[in-house]
Amino acid sequence: MSIKSFSYFFAVALTTSTLFIAHADEPTPFPNSLTSFKPYCDNPVFTASTGEQWDARLRERGWILKSRDQWWMWYTGYDGERTSIKQLGLATSRDGISWTRHPANPLISNLWIEDMMVVEHEGTFHMFAEGRGDQAHRLTSKDGVNWKPEGTLDVRLANGQPIPEGPYGTPTAFYENNIWYLFYERRDAGIWLATSTDLKLWTNLQDEPVIRPGPELFDQDLIALNQVFKFEGKYYASIHGASNNESPRLWASGIAVSKDLIHWKKFPYPLRPISENKSSGLFIRDGANFRFYTMHDKVDLHLPPMKQRDQK
Repeated sequence: MSIKSFSYFFAVALTTSTLFIAHADEPTPFPNSLTSFKPYCDNPVFTASTGEQWDARLRERGWILKSRDQWWMWYTGYDGERTSIKQLGLATSRDGISWTRHPANPLISNLWIEDMMVVEHEGTFHMFAEGRGDQAHRLTSKDGVNWKPEGTLDVRLANGQPIPEGPYGTPTAFYENNIWYLFYERRDAGIWLATSTDLKLWTNLQDEPVIRPGPELFDQDLIALNQVFKFEGKYYASIHGASNNESPRLWASGIAVSKDLIHWKKFPYPLRPISENKSSGLFIRDGANFRFYTMHDKVDLHLPPMKQRDQK
């Protein structure tokens, strides 16, 4: 390991172990409530099924939502073969810790659904997911169980022409002021942003990525965005990244902040030690606090330090 790499990993270990406690006279857009977590004492809280089941393995980002008097978790399962169809499952919970699989799983047996997220809007669940070949598509549901495919997302360049052929995945939607925002990655080489008013035609706000990999080592070469939410007047994005120099490749969870959804500033360290290989992270409000879940290829829960002590 080079001196530069050693110094970086030492800084990451020191920072994450001290939970990045900022000095009172150093204002930061990254409050401790979004950067300071400890693993739940009984992780993982959800795993793949045992035996030769359709969800013998879990794949990439699932989605957790606290709504309608319960916790929902949609997830992708497959039989363990990389080329096998990726299918949609659902588990529910009363506390976000103990989960029960839905008896109708898999919810859709003939449609590739991977790396999904859900926005609940005006009584309808809108799911944005990767299909076969990392082609982003959308589904809708009134009850979270029965889903209607709405087709592949039609994403255009800023001039109205179709984006170049190829994968466009990890679709992440955010709705505000009658505008839908769609963040998507292309081969994990950057994150682009498109908008829509009708959920049918999406147009890039700019044809350059709004977030690029690096310059830190933990997301030096690859990056994806999992979630966008608003907190204390700012927009925050849950991201994860990796370096091509690592073998095996280690994905690390991070966070970025923005005032306009276009210009982003990253927290300079992964939220968890990089060696833990945690990705597909979600920040979920639980009353006054945030929980942080990572979801590939098992679901781990991370709690604020005070909340963690309460659990023991």
